[in-house]
Amino acid sequence: MKFKIQGKVIYENLSGGFWGIKGTDGKEYLPVNMPEQLKVEGANVEITAEESDQESIFMWGQAIKIVAFHTIPKF
Repeated sequence: MKFKIQGKVIYENLSGGFWGIKGTDGKEYLPVNMPEQLKVEGANVEITAEESDQESIFMWGQAIKIVAFHTIPKF
């Protein structure tokens, strides 16, 4: 099932480092397929995602698979 997320891209320097998204809903999301174009600290994004059952060593956020995305300009 697909769902939309708005949030900010973050880089966490834990366990070797990883990229994540802090949603405006207060949740943390861990993309298993983070596109290179989104790997910009602080970028505001809107993504369409699906839940992922892929395991992660990071123990952080909900694992998701990004289906579509776009960045939201800062004002």
